[in-house]
Amino acid sequence: MKDAIKNHYTCPALGAKIRRGLEKAGKIPGQISLRDLAPVDQLHTGAAPATIELMEHAGLDKGMTILDAGCGIGGTSRLLAQNFGLVVHGIDLSEEFIETARVLNQWCGFAKEGIINFQHGSLLALPYPDNFFDAVLCQHVLLNIKDKPKVFAEFSRVLAPRGKLILHEIVDGPGPAPLYPVPWAGNAAASMLCSRQDIEAYAENAGFKLIFSEDKTTYAALWWEKVNAIKKARGTDPLNPSLVFGENAGSFGANMERNFKEQAVLCVENIWVKSNFS
Repeated sequence: MKDAIKNHYTCPALGAKIRRGLEKAGKIPGQISLRDLAPVDQLHTGAAPATIELMEHAGLDKGMTILDAGCGIGGTSRLLAQNFGLVVHGIDLSEEFIETARVLNQWCGFAKEGIINFQHGSLLALPYPDNFFDAVLCQHVLLNIKDKPKVFAEFSRVLAPRGKLILHEIVDGPGPAPLYPVPWAGNAAASMLCSRQDIEAYAENAGFKLIFSEDKTTYAALWWEKVNAIKKARGTDPLNPSLVFGENAGSFGANMERNFKEQAVLCVENIWVKSNFS
């Protein structure tokens, strides 16, 4: 199971691949915007607009410290710093992703020390002190983790009193078994979906109180439908998910649109407040 996940996220020389994609698109590394990188670093359902909308619901103040849990190559971390003025710590299990995230920060002008901090590590043993963060953002990450109670316990540990846990996750739905490959798994062996009710139980057991919840499944289905229509009309852009996921990426769009429309999976957003402190 671990090997299936590792293989899915293994991408040697990713930075070089992205550089070539940018050059084919007429972009110059070192002079690019977050929008230029979006096709390859905003790979979660809904992309940047979904993150921005959810973060607006969270209502964090400028200068607060947030953990981007499972940050990938840093697209969301850069968005959080640029759009919301947050101090960001991004962590990911893939060393290749963290190395690439640091390179892309340089290309986007985020070289200033302390604004975005990337670290290789596991969500099961976060390398941060207790009560360190004002918020934790977790997007489409729990579906690759078996020991979810441990993750929620770690989120609670590193969050300050009344800190917010912001979840944008895909969960198991009432429909048929999901079609694979999908962005988080090449096959069912690498997918560890749980139900929305399971997520709620894990969070509550870790001492969180729910303050916001929304089912975004209908929006997610329409979003993937739009992505597929644009791809059909324009063809494949030089920057695209295949740079990260290889040939599997060619099936993501059709599979995800169908998975959401048939409710094989659901897309949910939750905001929780840490309440288990003395």
